[in-house]
Amino acid sequence: MPDGEPVAVLDFGTNTTRLLVTNGRKLNLRMHRVTGLGRGLEQLGELSESGIARTLKALSEFNAVIETHGVQKVRAVATSAARDAKNRNEFLGPASTLLGHPLELLSGEQEARYGFLGATADLDPREGPYLVLDIGGGSTELSFGRSSPEMYRSVNMGSVRYLEQYLLSDPPRPEELSGAIQIARLHLDDIDREHPSMGTAAALIGVAGTITTVAAVEIGLEPYDPQVIDGFVLRRESAEDVFRTLATEGLEDRMHNPGLEAARADVIVAGCCILVAVMRHWSFEKCVVRERDLLDGIAAELL
Repeated sequence: MPDGEPVAVLDFGTNTTRLLVTNGRKLNLRMHRVTGLGRGLEQLGELSESGIARTLKALSEFNAVIETHGVQKVRAVATSAARDAKNRNEFLGPASTLLGHPLELLSGEQEARYGFLGATADLDPREGPYLVLDIGGGSTELSFGRSSPEMYRSVNMGSVRYLEQYLLSDPPRPEELSGAIQIARLHLDDIDREHPSMGTAAALIGVAGTITTVAAVEIGLEPYDPQVIDGFVLRRESAEDVFRTLATEGLEDRMHNPGLEAARADVIVAGCCILVAVMRHWSFEKCVVRERDLLDGIAAELL
């Protein structure tokens, strides 16, 4: 492919639909819409008609952007919600038709691998090994390595999943919060048994909406600026402070915090439970926040 020809990557997640258009150089367009494809999946076992409709609407919008930039090479992937849903084909079929390209269903392990490659591509391997933490709506991916992932795990814990399973009150009750954190740490205990070196990383790298949002709230960043967020060092005490603030507010009050996108206000506390569980469990005092993630890892293969 000639240098400078743009590529596009779409990610259809449990909570968010995202687009990256890049030529690997100056063009680096990122868009997202909170579409809630996997909302209600815990109760229904299926993708809802409304979630599918919202996601297809976002896809139509992103299609126009892809066409505007003259992109010829497109890769589209679906993750946790589509993996788990009995009726996934009711989404995958129409989405593939609308896009004009087949929509791939990524495994959790593929998701973790691409996330690592995207987040660490411009980092010095000598400063690793790195643990890349990607908290999604339906699953959390953890990947460990220096220049490439040496081990990775995908765990069924995510911001939407934990909201629907454990945080049933508004605001969540203390026992709901502690229960969610404890469940997350049980998953991390399992990882310790299977991959005992994963928690020994020299640096924790955080990607995706929960972690970038916590960083934005800590800064009070409004409007959101990815250049400010990328590389921001989120200290553990700051993450805990943001968690305490958001967890003790009802939804109506919570959504007014500077840096918090209103559409994420209901799921952010559940995501925070997972973030603080990881930082506490492996005693990470800081997390380096990245805007580069799964989308960038996939785009690198297309460029």
